[in-house]
Amino acid sequence: MALIVQKYGGTSVGSVERIQHVARKVAGFRAEGHAVVVVVSAMSGETNRLIGLAQAISETPVPREMDVLVSTGEQVTIALLAMALHEIGVPARSYTGGQVRIHTDSAFMKARIEAIDDAAIRTDLDAGTVVIVAGFQGMDGDGNITTLGRGGSDTTAVALAAALTADECQIYTDVDGVYTTDPRVVPTARRLPKITFEEMLEMASLGSKVLQIRSVEFAGKYNVPLRVLSSFEDGPGTLITTEELDTMEQPIISGIAFSRDEAKLTLLGVPDVPGVAARILAPVGAKNIEIDMIVQNVGLDQTTDFTFTVHRNDAKAARAVLDEIRGALGARDVISDDKICKVSVVGVGMRSHAGVASQMFQALADEGINIQMISTSEIKISVVVDEKYLELAVRALHTAFALAEDHVNADA
Repeated sequence: MALIVQKYGGTSVGSVERIQHVARKVAGFRAEGHAVVVVVSAMSGETNRLIGLAQAISETPVPREMDVLVSTGEQVTIALLAMALHEIGVPARSYTGGQVRIHTDSAFMKARIEAIDDAAIRTDLDAGTVVIVAGFQGMDGDGNITTLGRGGSDTTAVALAAALTADECQIYTDVDGVYTTDPRVVPTARRLPKITFEEMLEMASLGSKVLQIRSVEFAGKYNVPLRVLSSFEDGPGTLITTEELDTMEQPIISGIAFSRDEAKLTLLGVPDVPGVAARILAPVGAKNIEIDMIVQNVGLDQTTDFTFTVHRNDAKAARAVLDEIRGALGARDVISDDKICKVSVVGVGMRSHAGVASQMFQALADEGINIQMISTSEIKISVVVDEKYLELAVRALHTAFALAEDHVNADA
């Protein structure tokens, strides 16, 4: 008997019929003798509906109350799934994050899991009960409901799998695995049978929506076997593993990731003195705004133009910080641009192959796409380009690195 943690996303539980389909799928695993813990998201569209209600009342809702509000979406789903399982003769019990005792810090809307008390879950599993847990939520030390940020149900599932030492954590979604890029942008994108934690972490951080980045971090840290599967069709999915392919089989590039949700901010004419970067970024970080790419250009007049990117949702708050500190820094001006995007190539094979950057830049140049910023690591290269070129850039790079399904079939 295996212990399996399964997570079903919003589209997988988007209607009563789909919840009943999930119940039958879970019942099938239990009939095979497996112990099953199920983590669910809110029904598709529900979280956005709740956020809309809040914004109709306040432009800047109190974060604590936002967490109280949006956490109710998952509470509906866990109850309905438990009912659906009972209807087909499967004992099941639902838990909110607080009832499971998923302990988090107090960073409302972006909380991080600190510990999980798995005693109640183990008791239920030992009794043959399917345990259903609300994803995306927990409780801080003061008893406040907290949420883990968008996509946090993936993190809940992986964290539970780690705490329970599960045999596998299965993430069920509306796609049948991890693809070389979004098939909606490149129809010839292909499903990857296997990808390393390193690559998946980069792809998640760079804009791939298949898995939430913290869930991949958890899985890699605790070596949780992780598999991405479709809720609607059978198949092997994509296994995310610590094992790399043999060097002969390892492609140079595994995938093309992209993010539309980017904004760029620049402080112009900042005096080029030691510590200036810290004086710019510390106040931004104090507002809990995550900074991504950074470029600093030093001019002949001993001033620097300091540019960085943030999530588009944080652009307004970051701009306010820069406007506030501009005078003290002696900067000439602040400019911002939310019409940009980030496109990245990812692959562990880059470690042993030269020329990837030049090939990438040439492919973009051939399409007349100007690069505004560049960032690199051992296994990825990211560029910022004008948002209007996003799909063209992704298609060009997918072709340049021969990632298409038809190319692989031709080589086979």
